[in-house]
Amino acid sequence: MSKVYDWFEERLEIQAIADDITSKYVPPHVNIFYCLGGITLTCFLVQVATGFAMTFYYRPTVTEAFASVQYIMTEANFGWLIRSVHRWSASMMVLMMILHVFRVYLTGGFKKPRELTWVTGVVLGVLTASFGVTGYSLPRDQIGYWAVKIVTGVPEAIPVIGLPLVELLRGSASVGQSTLTRFYSLHTFVLPLLTAVFMLMHFPMIRKQGISGPL
Repeated sequence: MSKVYDWFEERLEIQAIADDITSKYVPPHVNIFYCLGGITLTCFLVQVATGFAMTFYYRPTVTEAFASVQYIMTEANFGWLIRSVHRWSASMMVLMMILHVFRVYLTGGFKKPRELTWVTGVVLGVLTASFGVTGYSLPRDQIGYWAVKIVTGVPEAIPVIGLPLVELLRGSASVGQSTLTRFYSLHTFVLPLLTAVFMLMHFPMIRKQGISGPL
């Protein structure tokens, strides 16, 4: 095993990376409120795992979506637990994200030289809200249907581009199969990919610049 380790160490300098990670000191002013971002990340990872598990049973069609969710909750092994954890962690992720934004703002974490960290964080906040909107529509129940109808209808008030924007969001003039397909694609592929990209930008900047000082 030592020869295998030495082979990787010679090429990747694994020990130097490990030393950098383990030798990073935490500032004395840091308290539990500085963990909110990490909790948000944990909730996201739980979302990815439980959401991936549900894709094996969920069917993104207007005729089968609701029935497939019922199947997950009543017949699939541990389906009720997986979906419940998905819902609970979704609510927790939104709450932790909001509290994290307040903590960063109140401690001045958006100021120079951390402006780009703040910008990427705001984008991640928007993506988190988008997860909520798109995921709400997937069970295809009454609450989800009318919520999506209202949310996608909001841009209609914008002059000139309002109606085209509504049709772009819905895929047609009304909420239907095209809307469900688009929201499912956004929720399971586009938004997770964008979130991962911005997280890979967000965390190295925090690592490089360090945690902001106390008030």
